[in-house]
Amino acid sequence: MSNTVKKRRVLLKLSGEAFGAGGLGVNPDVISALAREIAEAAQQVEIAIVVGGGNFFRGAELSQRGMDRGRADYMGMLGTVMNALALQDFLEQAGAETRVQSAIAMTQVAEPYIPRRAERHLEKGRVVIFGAGAGLPYFSTDTVAAQRALEIDAEIVLVAKNGVDGVYSDDPRTNPDAHKIDRITYQEALQRGLKVVDSTAFSLCMDNGMPMQVFGMAPHGNVTAAILGADLGTLVSN
Repeated sequence: MSNTVKKRRVLLKLSGEAFGAGGLGVNPDVISALAREIAEAAQQVEIAIVVGGGNFFRGAELSQRGMDRGRADYMGMLGTVMNALALQDFLEQAGAETRVQSAIAMTQVAEPYIPRRAERHLEKGRVVIFGAGAGLPYFSTDTVAAQRALEIDAEIVLVAKNGVDGVYSDDPRTNPDAHKIDRITYQEALQRGLKVVDSTAFSLCMDNGMPMQVFGMAPHGNVTAAILGADLGTLVSN
């Protein structure tokens, strides 16, 4: 085994909004296209995926409306498992081998989250999808993406964005003078208050030297290219 070339290993973060194409629930056309892109790259790269649940529930928003934050977050985690299963199905239709691991025990639909087992799956060429967030309230799926990337020893966190193709100097939707930043350090992004991912995810990556690439899911082919190592979007590193 020792003489085999070590493959590139990435952690891909997909937002729940991507699954719903901006709406509620799962949009099969969108996920099917996304799955084909991931399956194509999986022939050459070891891919682990963290999925969000925002197309079903957003715990933070529900708690603002008076719901208990912990309970709202658990509902959000269950939403991510639905997304993980949908993605698993479309990935397998696209010819990829997959495993879903859940941070909340639900043995009928997913394996428990076991980092070493996840790594074995990756080494065997399977795409591993992590569902149910961290299994803990108050942790966003951005933070889970950073944590999982560190624990499975990925070389980069790839953050696929819907409707934006990288990190901008300001909100491009409201400021016409906002420009895309190709490379930035974590320190500078924090100082400038750029909302790339949430601050906990940011800190985890910064403190542990994990680079992050933020890129747009459109046009078609971007996801495959980013997984294979193309210089897309914005690279955030130390």
